[in-house]
Amino acid sequence: MELRHLRYFVMVAEEGHFTRAAARLNMQQPPLSQQIRALETELGFELFIRHPKGADLTTGGAVFLEEAKAILARVQDGSRRAARVAKGVEGTLAIGFTSSAAAHPLIPRIIRAFREQYPAVAITLAEGNAGRLTERASAGQLDVSILRAPVSRPDGIEFHRLLVEELLMVLPVGHPALAEHPDAVELRALRDEPFILVRRPGAPGMYANLLRACEAIGFEPRVAFEVERMLTNVSLVAAGEGVSVVPASMRDIHRESVVYRRILGARPRLVAPLTLACRQDNESPAMRNFVVLARELAKGYRKQAAG
Repeated sequence: MELRHLRYFVMVAEEGHFTRAAARLNMQQPPLSQQIRALETELGFELFIRHPKGADLTTGGAVFLEEAKAILARVQDGSRRAARVAKGVEGTLAIGFTSSAAAHPLIPRIIRAFREQYPAVAITLAEGNAGRLTERASAGQLDVSILRAPVSRPDGIEFHRLLVEELLMVLPVGHPALAEHPDAVELRALRDEPFILVRRPGAPGMYANLLRACEAIGFEPRVAFEVERMLTNVSLVAAGEGVSVVPASMRDIHRESVVYRRILGARPRLVAPLTLACRQDNESPAMRNFVVLARELAKGYRKQAAG
């Protein structure tokens, strides 16, 4: 039994006449009658009572008509949905993010724009550190991971850098190092300070650069705390437990108790990228649509910031 047999049957049933049905199907009447006879033979019962004025459904034919219509409708719905999924306008999208990446205003802007443009795509969100998110993207558990600096580069993972922003030093309000420069702080002035850093296995990229910058000017920073998330280190700075660094987009957190300053004397320059990670062989159209949209919005954000 083929779908065309069902379509032929439904057409004859609707017209109540083989000749008129054949005309609507753009075919001759004899071949249509042969196809219906073949369908009846396969089913084992007659679908129509044939008479000079046309054809009426048998009792079995009336039941089969409802089933045939339901099958054709499901096929039509399935093909339409498959086409939408193939275009990325329907389906699923699993997104992972680090807390510091999500704190940048561009990321919620991208996710919201994607939801508005592709409302039929079901989005799931997961938080984690950069290392774990990269592993999950590599394993196919996440379609896209949004992080800062890549901490590993597994085979088959592609990275899209959306933008780069400055790393700022975070100090408690009233810290002595703030007296020398009103808008910046010398890195060497913090050589005796306790540093609060995100745990190195989770985000070694940015902090490895900080450690190298400190070593380049002659000291190894004393790491007092290693925390899981970047929001925690700002809270500890606010509590007076040490100093830290964060991307510039986080400079509104705890403004009543901490101060954010540019860093002088750091080589290499301390920056915080914003990066998308995804599998190169991921054929998900929804994922590709997300990456294209993210890159477009990031380009617009950079132009706006530069202007």
